[in-house]
Amino acid sequence: MSSSLTTAFAQNFLGSAPGWYKRTIVGFLILNPLLFFFGGPFGPTIAGWLLLIEFIFTLVMALKCYPLQPGGLLVIEAIAIGMTTPDSVYQETVRAFPVILLLVFMVAGIYFLRELLLYSFTKILLSIRSPVWLSLVACMTTALLSAFLDALTVVAVVITVGAGFYAVFHRFASEKEAAVDHDPAHDADVRKLHIGDLEAFRAFLRGLMMHASVGTALGGVATMVGEPQNLLIAKQAGWGFAEFFLFVAPVSMPVLAVGLLTCACVEKFHWFGYGTALPLSVRYVLEENDRAAAAKRTARDRAVLIVQGAAAILLVCALAFHIAEVGLIGLLVIILATAFNGVTDEHRLGKAFEAALPFTALLVVFFAVVAVLHDQHLFEPLIAYALKQEGKTQVALFYVANGLLSAISDNVFVATIYITEVKAALLQGVITPDQFNDLAVAINAGTNIPSVATPNGQAAFLFLLTSALAPLIRLSYGRMCWMALPYTVSMSVTGLLAVIFLL
Repeated sequence: MSSSLTTAFAQNFLGSAPGWYKRTIVGFLILNPLLFFFGGPFGPTIAGWLLLIEFIFTLVMALKCYPLQPGGLLVIEAIAIGMTTPDSVYQETVRAFPVILLLVFMVAGIYFLRELLLYSFTKILLSIRSPVWLSLVACMTTALLSAFLDALTVVAVVITVGAGFYAVFHRFASEKEAAVDHDPAHDADVRKLHIGDLEAFRAFLRGLMMHASVGTALGGVATMVGEPQNLLIAKQAGWGFAEFFLFVAPVSMPVLAVGLLTCACVEKFHWFGYGTALPLSVRYVLEENDRAAAAKRTARDRAVLIVQGAAAILLVCALAFHIAEVGLIGLLVIILATAFNGVTDEHRLGKAFEAALPFTALLVVFFAVVAVLHDQHLFEPLIAYALKQEGKTQVALFYVANGLLSAISDNVFVATIYITEVKAALLQGVITPDQFNDLAVAINAGTNIPSVATPNGQAAFLFLLTSALAPLIRLSYGRMCWMALPYTVSMSVTGLLAVIFLL
């Protein structure tokens, strides 16, 4: 009886995750307190960095087990042994409350615009046959949107569209009628005839999703509303919208040009998993689906599209003029798009929140890791060393340090720490106003550009990785890092050269 109960507990722990994964997490949970308490004077520092590495491991293995549970166990233990406190976690969460609001309401708001989005993007997808041009259009469109809208909002749109396309072809490949319930996550019913095209379509969508995600970083670096840390930096520097754009342009514009050139090259030469064209059979299915939808479209369906179009215009205007926090604007979209389109039952409303809430919970766990980094003062030696340097060496070091830390940590947190220290140095007369401006640009560029290297650095990348679409198109942590690599190298090097020679 005791043996069977022990076996049951072992089987229930992290569910269907592989046995080696479960043992690894248990090993982490045993190792961390030993290092923290018995590792000598450097024990807490080593334990803090190790916790970050362990959390990254859970993200890497996201397809084996959703990171919320193993990551959550690690941070619960970190709080219990004193690596951080519940209050510190709460403060980090409160600081990022606008992001949480955005995830809860904006992603759901985008869900209620999906008919319009699928209609619009189907027209774009089917009208551009060149994979290179299609990729450039995707990258440029998300870059432009992300310069004025939040990157997570833009990625939510991209995910909704990609999932919609995938579901249409997967249903066809499984030979399921429209009236029959169908789960695109299961391939058991996919006919052998369509397996090759389905794999090619997955590769096509992976490339398109990555190009679009990188586009959010290209546009997000350029304006004060492009990323949350940009607004923070602008406030500390006293820059308005135009001033921010002009100060950052010597770095952001060359990076944009190189990013678009990289997009074209990897597609043209089929590098790093890119270059797969939309299969002809998939194009045919999407065209037929579009024609069938147009033929069956009733006056009520057209009214839905009109209401969603009006809500989308209101969304763009409200975000561009920042009339309220982004999440509250998302709630506005939910209310309008449901009230005027007859979505009034609780079940249909609840479906819209399913995609965002697991990621929201995961993000709070990540804030707990950030609280550990902050409470253990893990970044302070790097900041102190960089401030001791002079001239272009100092600017370059700030860019590199911010880039490396943002690739493994949260770029908002990194920017907050660095810009606060630089502002303090300015007020103390350690640096001049011109030096401060250059360092502010270096911090902005460093936290936005090299952070595309991993999903950890960009919340938009992490959202894509943990979305329902990622397992459907076989987009894992490792594959995402590999596909981001050419962008990481080309854009990061360009940014470094720009902060050295153009500031």
